Amino acid sequence: MGRLFGTDGVRGVANEGLTAELALGLSVAAAHVLTEARAGADAAHGEATRPVAVVGRDPRASGEFLEAAVVAGLASAGADVLRVGVLPTPAVAYLTGALGADLGVMLSASHNPMPDNGIKFFARGGHKLPDELEDRIEKLYREHAAGEAWARPTGAGVGRVRDYDEGFDNYVAHLIGVLPNRLDGLKVVIDGAHGAASRVSPEAFARAGADVVTIGTDPDGLNINDDCGSTHLDGLRAAVVKHGADLGVAHDGDADRCLAVDAAGDEIDGDQILAVLALAMKEAGQLRKDTVVATVMSNLGFKLAMERESLALLQTAVGDRYVLEEMKRGGYSLGGEQSGHVIVLDHATTGDGTLTGLMLAARVAATGKPLAELAGVMERLPQVLVNVPDVDKSRVSSAPELVSAVAEAERELGETGRVLLRSSGTEPLVRVMVEAADIEQARGVAARLADVVKRTLG
Repeated sequence: MGRLFGTDGVRGVANEGLTAELALGLSVAAAHVLTEARAGADAAHGEATRPVAVVGRDPRASGEFLEAAVVAGLASAGADVLRVGVLPTPAVAYLTGALGADLGVMLSASHNPMPDNGIKFFARGGHKLPDELEDRIEKLYREHAAGEAWARPTGAGVGRVRDYDEGFDNYVAHLIGVLPNRLDGLKVVIDGAHGAASRVSPEAFARAGADVVTIGTDPDGLNINDDCGSTHLDGLRAAVVKHGADLGVAHDGDADRCLAVDAAGDEIDGDQILAVLALAMKEAGQLRKDTVVATVMSNLGFKLAMERESLALLQTAVGDRYVLEEMKRGGYSLGGEQSGHVIVLDHATTGDGTLTGLMLAARVAATGKPLAELAGVMERLPQVLVNVPDVDKSRVSSAPELVSAVAEAERELGETGRVLLRSSGTEPLVRVMVEAADIEQARGVAARLADVVKRTLG
């Protein structure tokens, strides 16, 4: 039986792999594991206060019944629940910390299609869980799924549930409060992906002084990520050009990431956003140790730009959790991924797409320079990414024929490019990334390697 937790919580097709029963059981287990510290402190001081959990979700239709299951599980385990409704993942993380809650739960499958959903837990302070805590939750869940009885509170010991409508304003106020300057004079198009940021992001940009145009901000429970948001930028490109905007910002379903487009409608990816923010933070004396943390998927052009600006670059495995772990370990203040997960650790415990977009726009406003000029600090080298679905991703680093093909490709590219094969943490596929000085060479090498992946792992 495989591990339930992937690189970013537990995900699956809602009501198929991810059922109400699973959501309820995991929530009870999480309540037990994540509130042990509170129980121990209460016992030491001779008091008995109930733990508190913050629960939020994105607008997916399945989030309604999964939220009910999660809330039921938490309350049945004796935790009081603050239900914040539809808010971004980073909002749930922020509120978990700001309200002194013992844990947070976010229901979302991020950029995945609408039928999927997921459960993500946060520990006290709004921090993502390390593998050790996830393993403990999963172990406890499996034990009780096999028949072991829970210790269940009764009477006044059960948790209470209430809606925490103040969460929206509290989170937006936090975002505005950490901005270095206002956005007056900027016109910004926001694509909310019909997701969790559909209200938050436009409100935050408007309060910061921007003239806001919105697309993808009418969620109906079924249209999340549907031809919109950070995975489908064509609508944003067209809207920015149509409205003569200074820039456009695109979120994913749970708004923990942000991509952008400049005034001409050209994409500004996560590497370029990191480069712009790195220089801004260095200038302000906020880039600790003059270091940026990114992943091995970062464009070689980003690495070269950081070297040119005398900034250090540390690279981790793919996944914002690994970026965050390295940032905490080394005490760094900025990190992120090419996909648009950007973490500003002084102001957020996880990637925050709205905060990232606000800070990018603030840099444009402060310098008076177009976004295209600011992003020009780095030149993106041609990079081709091919997803190969329905293969045995566990053998991606061990299949002899594939290992040989990768070595041959690396010899062909030499020092002017690189190859990276990795298995997806959330889907049954292998990602083939090839970088080269010439786009046609990158495409050819990527196509050959994708064929080998299909043949050897299919």
